[in-house]
Amino acid sequence: MNILITGATGLIGRALVAKWQGQHQLHILSRSAVRARQTLAIDANYQESLEQFDLNQIDAVINLAGEPIADRRWTESQKEKICQSRWQITEALAEKIQQCPTPPKVLLSGSAIGFYGRQGDTVVTEDYKSFYPEFSHDICARWENLAQRAAGEKTRVCLLRTGIVLSNKGGALSKMLPLFKFGLGGPIADGQQFMSWIHIEDMVNLIEFLLLHDDLSGPFNATAPRPVSNKDFSQLLAERFGKKAPFTVPAFILRLAFGEMADLLLFGQNVQPKRLLDSGFQFHYPKLKEALNALQF
Repeated sequence: MNILITGATGLIGRALVAKWQGQHQLHILSRSAVRARQTLAIDANYQESLEQFDLNQIDAVINLAGEPIADRRWTESQKEKICQSRWQITEALAEKIQQCPTPPKVLLSGSAIGFYGRQGDTVVTEDYKSFYPEFSHDICARWENLAQRAAGEKTRVCLLRTGIVLSNKGGALSKMLPLFKFGLGGPIADGQQFMSWIHIEDMVNLIEFLLLHDDLSGPFNATAPRPVSNKDFSQLLAERFGKKAPFTVPAFILRLAFGEMADLLLFGQNVQPKRLLDSGFQFHYPKLKEALNALQF
């Protein structure tokens, strides 16, 4: 297949490219073609402008582009960067797909479980409608609406509501590991907030699953079927290194350090991948302990 990927140098994109190299003809849209080529180190069609691609010749678009949401404090300028890095490319892709006589058959577009906002211990599936109005929901709601514009008789759209991706090559774990390796990690606040996670291998596999199943469209929760509390997550991560998780990070410390962004850590969602499971997708790592043990640190 001819597959166009945005956000290919991100955590999920790198894993996806590594899996698909040699299987498909990959087309990479990046702000820096030179840097993307150096990072990915595979033979592909690297371009810096969407106008360089003829989408009539593309079979599928994987849209993963976006400024990392938890890398910096949420100033107003950072919020704008987080939003526009997702919205602009998604809107441009949708418009270009709409204009094609023979458009791509599928657009798989990124989103996040932040779409639901904070939800406590309520079980959340793709049908859940009681969204909590906050920044993470606002980002994802517009992001998804822009992607849906590409949907038509010839193009289906799948939305990837992604949880915490577990990988040994970056992402959330890279920020946690130093403390936990030295036995200094522990729960955040009371540790009762749910963490909906997914192993990077399952993340890549579900993208391929959605790519190949022509009957699937709409939102999909890209999370493992067994979310855990932050306390349980901390204990299992500490055990992975033969340590304990004796320390607790008070909420006020996080708020002082990160401001509004601390809400991502203090509140969670108990998300279930109902539509994936109903469609026959099988997770290699449904349990957190096995997922952590499978990662080589």
